[in-house]
Amino acid sequence: MQAKAIVLDEPMIRRALTRISHEIVERNKGVEECILVGIKTRGLFVAKRLAERIQQIEGTSVAVGELDITLYRDDLTLYSKDKDPLVKGSDIPADITNKKVILVDDVLYTGRTVRAAMDALVDIGRPAQIQLAVLADRGHRELPIRADYVGKNIPTSSDERIVVELAEVDQEDKVSIYEK
Repeated sequence: MQAKAIVLDEPMIRRALTRISHEIVERNKGVEECILVGIKTRGLFVAKRLAERIQQIEGTSVAVGELDITLYRDDLTLYSKDKDPLVKGSDIPADITNKKVILVDDVLYTGRTVRAAMDALVDIGRPAQIQLAVLADRGHRELPIRADYVGKNIPTSSDERIVVELAEVDQEDKVSIYEK
């Protein structure tokens, strides 16, 4: 894989997350009934950053949970290759029943990860509503899923890959397109 272009740098990511935070607050008329749930791994860090910005904007904290969808994936056998999957566990700090859950991920691609996450959420409780926030939407949906909040739409070919790097795990913030 070879880097083709950086499509979001650190200031652009910061601005996109600030915009998404404002959109979440506006659409939900505050965040009193909201819980942010990040899909591990990078979705969790995006969710935490959104929570920080919402705190700055509204002066109200919003709960942040983490969701491990490993056992809910429909493509588990493609990745496991006779190995047991590494389950990291979920941690939802509040009851999601009758709450607005904002599911957060770094990249929206086929929609299969989001479908697995929704299945996992419904096993935990019954939210009043599930919304989706993503840092990047690259298209190529295989399921009828769309994001409610998008940092940046990045049209790609099927030969390209979007790589999200976040300081919490990668020591820098950027979103790049790689080609095979």
